[in-house]
Amino acid sequence: MQQSERTPVDVAVGVLIAPDGRFLLTSRPAGKVYAGHWEFPGGKVEPGESIEQALRRELHEELGITIGAAEPWRIELMDYPHARVRLHFCRVHAWRGEFEMREQQAMAWQTLPVQVAPVLPGTVPVLAWFAAERGHVGPTHRG
Repeated sequence: MQQSERTPVDVAVGVLIAPDGRFLLTSRPAGKVYAGHWEFPGGKVEPGESIEQALRRELHEELGITIGAAEPWRIELMDYPHARVRLHFCRVHAWRGEFEMREQQAMAWQTLPVQVAPVLPGTVPVLAWFAAERGHVGPTHRG
């Protein structure tokens, strides 16, 4: 089957933005595809869930936080060797709770250019959107 013929998996992605403009990236845990790559946190949308419900559940399960409003931002379709995913990026400016890395992943508050590496391919478009919004010129990440 051609990559473009695969049914995409819907994924809710949280772009957590701190008051100072930094954004949160987390590493993919050991045992997952692209382990060690940095991405915006989130996960698969389960049947019957809205994007916001999935994001709220995933960020609580993975990070131990409860998010405020999730503002739909953009949708990006990515073809990975293992899956075709439809990434639903939502901006999140408010959350409660202490961050707990419940999947033994790492977290890093970043700005442009991102200092952590490697960056997951699905994260790269978001960095470009930030660069356009923020007037950043030059590379958005290493590698």
